[in-house]
Amino acid sequence: MKLDNRGLEPPQPMMRTLAALESLSGDKTLLIINDRRPMFLYEQLDELGYEHETTEQNDGSFLIEIKK
Repeated sequence: MKLDNRGLEPPQPMMRTLAALESLSGDKTLLIINDRRPMFLYEQLDELGYEHETTEQNDGSFLIEIKK
């Protein structure tokens, strides 16, 4: 599943991401694209037991891969 959060003001990207994770089945990966590094989201993901990896893209956005 891929979620493009670019152009959204905080806290919308985090809220959309957490809502998408609720509907994600256990073995799937969620890819999100954000305009900025989601520092507050990382805390939430850690607390919920998700693994995450962030890669800065050539256009300055951030691709975050999230999985259980």
